[in-house]
Amino acid sequence: MSLRRRDFITLLGGAAAAWPLAARAQQPERMRRIGVMIALAENDPQGQANIAAFRRGLQELGWTE
Repeated sequence: MSLRRRDFITLLGGAAAAWPLAARAQQPERMRRIGVMIALAENDPQGQANIAAFRRGLQELGWTE
């Protein structure tokens, strides 16, 4: 009986160790995101210019909106 219990525990441990590898192998390309929090008024012209420059920089690097 104890041999069966050991076999079960070995099988369970092996499955737990292999799980992360199997999960990563099937995933499609990840969608990456950038989040920005800026404390400024919605109608602040300098703030809007900074945000526009940030977006242009991301587009130049190949990031799309």
